[in-house]
Amino acid sequence: MLRTHKLAIIGLGHVGSAVLARAIACQLAAEIVCIDIDEKVSHGEALDATHSTPCTFTPGIHVYAGGFEECHDADVIICSGGPSILPGEKLDRLILAERNVKVIGDIMKEVTHYTRDAVFIMITNPLDVTTYLAATKFDYPAGKLFGTGTTLETLRFKRIISNHYQVDAKDVQGYMLGEHGNTAFPAWSTVGIGGIPLKDLDALFASNEAFDKEKTAQEVVHVAYDVLLSKGWTNTGIAMGACRLAKAVFFDEHCVTPVSTPLDGEYGLHNVALSLPSVIGKDGVIKRLPINLTDDELTALHKSAESIQTVLQANKLI
Repeated sequence: MLRTHKLAIIGLGHVGSAVLARAIACQLAAEIVCIDIDEKVSHGEALDATHSTPCTFTPGIHVYAGGFEECHDADVIICSGGPSILPGEKLDRLILAERNVKVIGDIMKEVTHYTRDAVFIMITNPLDVTTYLAATKFDYPAGKLFGTGTTLETLRFKRIISNHYQVDAKDVQGYMLGEHGNTAFPAWSTVGIGGIPLKDLDALFASNEAFDKEKTAQEVVHVAYDVLLSKGWTNTGIAMGACRLAKAVFFDEHCVTPVSTPLDGEYGLHNVALSLPSVIGKDGVIKRLPINLTDDELTALHKSAESIQTVLQANKLI
């Protein structure tokens, strides 16, 4: 019998429903199960999604609602369960820690009752805190559980740079690293376009003004809150980022992108999860790439780690 890929989506709020829509549009898996603490929500999202599959643009993807038992044979689990920042609250993902540490703890107890074989991709914020909890406290195999991390910041980073230099964003190289949040930082030493390093871009690409690194770094972090305050939530970018990671797993691509995993001494860091460039394949994170960072970038990385560790300590996770 032909073996088909199965995707489980946990949490069908704004983010989970966007993941579902992108997964169908990208023809990511032949089977998609929707899981939510509110069974009416998962039922409604799955039912609504099935109404899109008769369209000639869409293959016959089997979409349905189910419980955590459906994780037992999933190839990939994408988790967006738990509340997000609400309009009017302090604009910092880390304030969600107290709420979502409990939520993710409950979800992981359910998931690990049925499987530790699926590659588990965490979206729930504060991303690095929930990833550390899930990856270190539930005996999940190393590398098989990771967070989307600064994948989204990196997509935003590339979009901002590409807009400035008027090139296809997919041809921009470079990473945002560290925390998925306010202390994320650009690794400027990795930035270039088509093999041309950052220092030479202004001379070779037409632009109305010189590239401003400080302004760009601030924009990458604050643009998330621009989206939040404008529409009430963010979901499209992160959904695409999560589906991109799932595709790398399904197709064993060995793609390189920054994702969040617990560190084991890289750059002298322990007891923290944050984002470094990583190779993603069928078993999840195959390896982290401890690239050469400048002194300023190393300082920013340690500042980011300290920010995350403060929250991990406050929640008694380290």
